[in-house]
Amino acid sequence: MSKMIFVNLPVTDLPKSMAFYESLGFTNNPQFTDENAACMVWSDAIFVMLLTHGHWRKFTQRPFPAEGASEVMLAINFDSTDEVNRIVDLSGAQGGTADVNPKQDHGFMFSRSFADPDGHVWEVFWMDMAAMGDSAG
Repeated sequence: MSKMIFVNLPVTDLPKSMAFYESLGFTNNPQFTDENAACMVWSDAIFVMLLTHGHWRKFTQRPFPAEGASEVMLAINFDSTDEVNRIVDLSGAQGGTADVNPKQDHGFMFSRSFADPDGHVWEVFWMDMAAMGDSAG
């Protein structure tokens, strides 16, 4: 079996969160979706599980981060700086918050960030691996 990652995120409004992620290019896997959870597919190996707060509580009793706090920053790569800009701008137009952290341009790497409607932070980046030379491997 190939390695996969399932990122689990608590959400306050499941249909709204599903629509947000679909607008960014994620697809829904109905096999793992019901009124409590939705499986949003990014690639063959990356899945985002959106869980209602009640369903989340079946897995952990740890407190939710306070509004405006960050527990993690999820990073996802794109093939160009234009794609980075497109997805971050789209996130802002679809109910998220664009540029929750300062834009970074290091020449070989460019990144911007957004928060989804529940405040989960995503870093969207492009990196020129060829510019990294031998240190990239």
